[in-house]
Parts: sequence; C-alpha cells; structure tokens
Amino acid sequence: MRTQAALNDEIDLELSWSEAELPERERTKHVHRLHPYLGKFVPQLVEVFLGRYGRPGRLVWDPFSGSGTTLVEANAFGARAAGCDVSAFNCLLTRVKTAEYEREALLADAAELADAGMQDLTPGQLSPYLRSWFAPRALAELLAFRDRIEGTAYPDLWRVVLSRAARSARLARHFDLDFPAEPVHGEYFCHKHRRLCRPVEEADKFLRRYVRDAVKRVGEFADVRRCSDATVLHGDARVLDPLEPVDLVVTSPPYPGLIDYHEQHVYAFELLGLERRDSEEIGRGVGGYCEAVSEILTRARRALVPGGRIVVVVNDRRGLYDRILADAGLRLEERSARHVNRRTGRRNGEYYEDVLVAVPARRAVRPRA
Repeated sequence: MRTQAALNDEIDLELSWSEAELPERERTKHVHRLHPYLGKFVPQLVEVFLGRYGRPGRLVWDPFSGSGTTLVEANAFGARAAGCDVSAFNCLLTRVKTAEYEREALLADAAELADAGMQDLTPGQLSPYLRSWFAPRALAELLAFRDRIEGTAYPDLWRVVLSRAARSARLARHFDLDFPAEPVHGEYFCHKHRRLCRPVEEADKFLRRYVRDAVKRVGEFADVRRCSDATVLHGDARVLDPLEPVDLVVTSPPYPGLIDYHEQHVYAFELLGLERRDSEEIGRGVGGYCEAVSEILTRARRALVPGGRIVVVVNDRRGLYDRILADAGLRLEERSARHVNRRTGRRNGEYYEDVLVAVPARRAVRPRA
C-alpha cells in the first residue's frame, strides 16, 4: 500500500480529514444517521463537490445512490436530486431521508408508537431467519411495532426505525453487528465493552430510542435543506436513465468483492417483506464489473448538460477505472487521492480512495458561469 508520505503530492487535503477534524457526530449529522450503512461516503465529500461543480436549482444524479448521501446533500445545497439503486431497502432509506414531514403529524405518530407492546408469535408464519436471529421477546416487540406502523402518517419512516432497531436487537455480539456469522445465545467476551456480555433479548428500548432520534433528525434536516425535490428510482442503472438532463453526477460505485449490499440489511428484507434483487447487484466480484460500471457511466454521460461533470469516489486499487472511463466515453479531467483514517472500533484502520473527475471525451469543456 502507498504510504502517506508517497501520496503527499497527490492527496487532496480538502477531501481528507482526521477523526479529530471530522468526528463521527459530524459524519452522521441529521438524517445521515437514520440507519447504519456500510460503504457510504461521508456527506462532507459531497458538500465539497457541490461547492466546486454544482449549481443551485440544477439536477444532481447518483446512479449508485445507496443510502442517499448525494441526494440529501444536493437538497441541502439547494439542488434538485435524483438517484437509482437496485436494492429496495436502499431506495426506502433514501426516500425516507429526503421526504418532507409535517411536525405535528410526526409527533402524533411518535406518541402512537411509544408503546407498541408485544405480538403473539406464530412460528409457522415466521421465516427461519427471524426465528434464528431474535429472542422471542425481541421478535414479539418488533412485530407488534410493525403492525402499528400501518395506521401512522409516515409508515416508511417508521419502517426504517423498525429496521434499525432489528439490527440492534439481533442475537449478535455487540462488536459484530455488520456481518455477524451466526446467532449467539450465551455469554461471551465483548470487545466493544471490554467485559462479558450476553446477547440482546428485547427490542422495545431500541424502538423507543430510535423513534425519538428519527423525529429529531428529520427536524434537523428540515432546518438546513434548501430544496425538497428528490426522486428515487428502484432499478438497475444499466438500463435506467435520469428523467431529465443532469448538471452534476456524484457517485461512489461499489468496490468489487467487498460488501454484499443486500445481505448487509437481511433483517430489513425479512421483516419488511422487501423484494431482493441480489443477482442484479454489481460488485459481487470482479467479473463483469468494468462492463457494468461503464454502462452506467455511459448513460450518465449522455444525460449531462454542457459543462457537466461526473465525480466518482472509489478505491481503485485494482487500476480498473482508466479503462472504465474510456469505455464510457469519458475523459479524466482530474484524479486525486484522499486519505481516510476515521474508522472506529473493530474496523479501525486507514486506507486511500481515489477521486476521479471526468467529462465527456469528445467535446471541449465549457467554463462554469
């Protein structure tokens, strides 16, 4: 791996922050922490790109919208936003983050859900996953909460809260919530708390906490957003185009072979009955990766207005993106590296990401107004 010293001339310091400079509370401000999500880039990156290349009122597009970071920040900046994702849960999460909420109705929902109670369990109607990964009490509380969502003003918001609580309430080790390999039923040494712990057996405490947190966070976002125009398309960006011309693309494609984006939220798919499209997910391996990303960036290029740019944030350690950009009819205008050293807990470490700014290859770039 390249060292920090070797990268000094390449690193864009405006895109590189230490943990002290950019603590977790800032990286997860307002709706960015409505639900944990692996593999998302920090909102401050999008803020920088919008400041450099964006224009209020114009359309920002993200064909790998994931948890919606680009769309949220585009709206905060004052731009219209649109994105696409093959994961039904990702689309749900992004729609919830970018939705508008009436405060009185929101508070009424929260009061209604304050005590969801418990639901009698019928084992034959539960999936093997739910029976394996949740203690009976936790599952009964989650299902009761799910039933009461239907009568609320903002059911999708509370579905995200339900999913977040389910993630915390699984029979998993406290330090291993990202991809736990198997349910744990007994006492274990917890690397997070530095003591012996037992798995969680209830969900109500998480549901109550996350309902309050969701109300707070959507209110904070409402105070800072300057545009409320956001469109989320559920589908494969290889065959879907943005609905209108695009001023700026800001995206972070999946790193090949690193994260299974459906399995990451398996508890949400199981509890909410969401459609899974695992076979359409890009990045499960290197095979076909270049062709798939090139197809998507080709569509993005065709949608660009004159002077538009495509910004791609990716760890290009395999050296794939020179080919991908060329095949997509793009010319690399600027390539820089950013140093990432902000991970905490068991995933602590450092790595580098590449920031690629590209323009269509067959025309001169017009200066921004």
